[in-house]
Amino acid sequence: MPKSENIKSLFLDVGGVLLTNGWDRHARKRAIKNFDLDEDEVSERHHLTFDTYEEGKLSLREYLDRLVFYKKRSFTHEDFKNFMFSQSEPHPEMIELIAKLRARHNLRIITVNNEGRELNEYRIRKFKLYEFADAFVSSSFVHFRKPDKDIFRIALDISQMEPENVIYIDDRDMFVEIARSLGIHGIHHKSLEETRSLLAQKGLSLKE
Repeated sequence: MPKSENIKSLFLDVGGVLLTNGWDRHARKRAIKNFDLDEDEVSERHHLTFDTYEEGKLSLREYLDRLVFYKKRSFTHEDFKNFMFSQSEPHPEMIELIAKLRARHNLRIITVNNEGRELNEYRIRKFKLYEFADAFVSSSFVHFRKPDKDIFRIALDISQMEPENVIYIDDRDMFVEIARSLGIHGIHHKSLEETRSLLAQKGLSLKE
């Protein structure tokens, strides 16, 4: 196992690790029910265009025009956006753990996530992720999205870290595997308790 002094940075997914997922199938199902939309149409349109939004090549309004407002609705873009944003909730104990580990071990914290710009910026501000994250390598900012290896290479460049000095934490095992293929240590996040234990095994503990 690496010693704590060899781990200088944590790369973190956001949805599923620090916060709930921003706009997953469960949130979309709630929106479909709330706004009385056709589920098949929304699902097809989402899958045809969402990657482009996450890569920062569409604004949220353009994405919603394609997803929902391709015909007249009884509600507004703002109504839908507010509902969409309201689906986000924090995982406060995970946030607290990362913030404390950062302070104790002098870690550099970098988020590496797939998310559209407007939703991502809202979540950073709403949940004050800027208070402990040093940089945000979001797909909509850098125009690469996981599973593209280049998003991890950009995170390494921005953080000025060597792969062996980094642990990447994600709730999707495939993305952890991709990070490991670049020499980055990986943790598949399943629960707070398990991730805390795995970090401690790698020397990152809050205990004296």
